[in-house]
Amino acid sequence: MLRSMYSGISGMKNFQTKLDVIGNNIANVNTYGYKKGRVTFQDLMNQTVSGASRATDNRGGQNAMQVGLGSTLGSIDSIQTQGSLQTTGRSLDVAVSGDGFFMVRQGNNALYTRAGNFYLDSNGSLVTGGGALVQGYPVDADGVVNRSGVADIKIDTDTTMAPQATTKAAYNGNLKATAAAGTEVEIETKVKDSQGNDISLNITLTKEAGNNSWTADISSLTNGVTVAGGGNLSFSFDADGKLTTAMPHNLSLTNSNGANDLDIKMDFSNITQFDSSSSANTDTVNGNSEGYLESFNIGSSGEVNGVFSNGEVRVLSQLALATFSNPGGLTKAGNNLFQESNNSGLPNMGTAGDGRGSLQSGSLEMSNVDLSEEFTEMITAQRGFQANTRIITTSDEILQELVNLKR
Repeated sequence: MLRSMYSGISGMKNFQTKLDVIGNNIANVNTYGYKKGRVTFQDLMNQTVSGASRATDNRGGQNAMQVGLGSTLGSIDSIQTQGSLQTTGRSLDVAVSGDGFFMVRQGNNALYTRAGNFYLDSNGSLVTGGGALVQGYPVDADGVVNRSGVADIKIDTDTTMAPQATTKAAYNGNLKATAAAGTEVEIETKVKDSQGNDISLNITLTKEAGNNSWTADISSLTNGVTVAGGGNLSFSFDADGKLTTAMPHNLSLTNSNGANDLDIKMDFSNITQFDSSSSANTDTVNGNSEGYLESFNIGSSGEVNGVFSNGEVRVLSQLALATFSNPGGLTKAGNNLFQESNNSGLPNMGTAGDGRGSLQSGSLEMSNVDLSEEFTEMITAQRGFQANTRIITTSDEILQELVNLKR
């Protein structure tokens, strides 16, 4: 039987596979996070008619004569190039710009995806469209991210924030260097007690007769709260206008309104004394009243930030990303999911921006399929398939001629 007929059959099978891959690419042109496939061919094997001969003194060498016996699939690659980002404006849509896969869990199976269209289920768990549980790093009560291991991300919409008493207050700005002795600058600071109530403190800064000295008198403007210690402070500045007094300053408050007494570390180290107008003011004060979770958003590093009714923003969890030494070796598991294989390498887990791509909330990564390229490849595959069918029909005609030699 003619070898060309079987070569044509192998070519038809290969081009049929290529058309299957192209069709799947086109079908997923609008699938979020889809990575297109690509087919490559290689020759199957060769029948050696005669081997190569070495050159001698009286005769030159000859190359081997081989007849090819068709083609076979070389690879079906998963092309992991970046897809374009589409803005959706939805807070639970997240796109990865750069390397990395979202980590999800189905039962005991760890899977990975580039499709960041997430949802909240009835338990408050963050899930994919197929119900896989999105993985992230948990956060303790102090807002510190624990990166020792990943866990399911849960967002409890009934989350409340307990009141927290003020323990630190910082100040900045300037005190006019050429101000006359006796000049006063007042700063009012609102702090929180252990029940979340406001306490107003008044700080009166008075210029002393020397060029580089000020005194501070701290008093309470709230009934039932009195200054128990640390209400008087002296400031000294050097010739460059920088504070030389040791900081922070400890202030003690006695609360007779049912809340705990307060000890506040007050830091004035960022106050300067230059020859410009006085602008000393409160910079930051910790502590908060009770709050209820009103909304949440996802930051560029994957932090799930909860916005509370008291104006505080607290990190609830942080999305985990995984990278692989060979992302093209991942196996597609359906539902926009990938799973690791023997050739993908182990997942390198971490957070966005830490050697991985950044996250863009309110956006989704589109498929990386290029329709113009796919249609061109489709034409090529179609013509290749037709050419291989001609090989078979031509071989059949030759066989028919051989049969007709005996009439």
